[in-house]
Order: sequence, then structure tokens, then C-alpha cells
Amino acid sequence: MTSIASLTLGVTDPSAAESFYRKAFDGAVPVLTRADETPTTGFRGFTVSLVVSQPSTAAALIDATLDAGATALKPAAKSFWGFGGVVQAPDGTIWKIATSEKKDTGPATRRVDDVVLLLGVADMVASKRFYVDRGLTVAKSFGRKYTEFASTPGTVKLALYGRRGLAKDAGVAPDGSGSHRLTIGGDAGAFTDPDGFDWQPTPA
Repeated sequence: MTSIASLTLGVTDPSAAESFYRKAFDGAVPVLTRADETPTTGFRGFTVSLVVSQPSTAAALIDATLDAGATALKPAAKSFWGFGGVVQAPDGTIWKIATSEKKDTGPATRRVDDVVLLLGVADMVASKRFYVDRGLTVAKSFGRKYTEFASTPGTVKLALYGRRGLAKDAGVAPDGSGSHRLTIGGDAGAFTDPDGFDWQPTPA
């Protein structure tokens, strides 16, 4: 099964970014950084979602990101679907931290149960077909709105979302141009998808 092992973020200051992610997630998320000065403006077309077990864990992680220097795009709050919030790291990456549970069942932890990379796509049908042709298996699909691919435990899940819908979910305007400043590391080979996202093989 095709899987994602890591996400490499292009940042202007790798040292500062590494410090932020160390303080925010303490190694719980497979994120790497590299120096990148390529132009980018507005929404970069992707978000990373961290799925946790209960509200207190989501709140603890959100607080940790804010303490480390993130900006709140959607403050942590209860909703009909659970509890969560959206933050933007100093390097510009958008992180959603959420749980479908509405009540705590134990003490808060820093454990992340699932990491989901959501790519904002212009044409769901074309992008879905592109990834299926490269060995990914569809796990969930909701027409032209959302597609989630199967993943193995301990790897990053991949999901596709319409670009405007993804931006709305993140609490930002959908406009943006230039580099995504993201390299997806996996076992599908080296390629660029229809929306300009770059994949590179992870070292053996």
C-alpha cells in the first residue's frame, strides 16, 4: 500500500521552525524542515490535521502551539462534530487539531492518533484518478467534495478536498500563489500531482 512517511516544509528559517515544532508537538508529528526562499503568497493549498482522542488533549496541543508562537485562525471550541481549533505556524503552515469526542475519558496527553494531510484540489475527479493510478486505495469518498485514501498505521493519511472548501475549513481566504513549500515523502516515487504538490521517495 502506498504510504506517506514524512512531510517536509519549506521555511525561511529552519532553526526557528525546528524549535517551534519541537515545542509544539514534541516529536509526535513526522514533520521535517528545509530552507526555502521560493515566493509564496496567501493560502498554500494544504492543511495538516491532527486527530486526537479527547477535548483536553486537543486543547493541550493547541495551547502548546500558541505558546510556541502559532497564531489562532479558529480558536478551540466545541461544535456539533466534536472539539477543535485551527492554528497557523510561524512558517505559514496551517494545522487543525481536533477530536470527534465531546467529553474527556481520562487525563490530557500530547498523543496524536492520526495525522492527515489535506490537499486542496481544483478538480476532484482528476486528482482522485491521478492518485489511484499511483497505487493509492480510496477509503472514503464524497463525490466531488472529499476523498480519503487508505493508509497503514503510523503513516500520514492523504485526503483531497476542494480548494475553496479547505480554505473555508481553515478560516482563511482561498486565494494564493507561488510555491506550496511542501514536499511529500513516501513510497510512491517522485512526481508532481495535478495541483503542483511534489512527492519524493523516502530514503530506504
